[in-house]
Amino acid sequence: MDKAELAKLRAHLRRSFGCDLINVQPHSRKKDAAEVTLGEANLGEIVADEEDGDRSFFFEMKVPVERAELQAFLRKRFGNDKLTVAARMKKTDSVELNNGPDHIGVMTVDDAKAKSYTLEMAILDIDLDDV
Repeated sequence: MDKAELAKLRAHLRRSFGCDLINVQPHSRKKDAAEVTLGEANLGEIVADEEDGDRSFFFEMKVPVERAELQAFLRKRFGNDKLTVAARMKKTDSVELNNGPDHIGVMTVDDAKAKSYTLEMAILDIDLDDV
């Protein structure tokens, strides 16, 4: 990923989470990936994918808390009280993460006891056009 792409991804994540402290830098070990941080904390990584001439990205972030604590944890981590966790219709193994009316991604349960979640967020190249 080049500097311009990293800057667009950073701006997109900052807008999505409502947090200006998010940073995106080249991954230390993977060529077409980036590390996402918030201050000193490592949030996760973004991996680029090129399919049929279209470039897209996949952001994954582990969240080590139970469902009951999920919304409060994310609001505190990102300093944004507009973040909401909502149940998905007919799905018990995942929830939706939103910033106000805007959908961010889906959070899936990592283990049978639902003690942790993983946020999965797709970022299309068109999502970065208006950044």
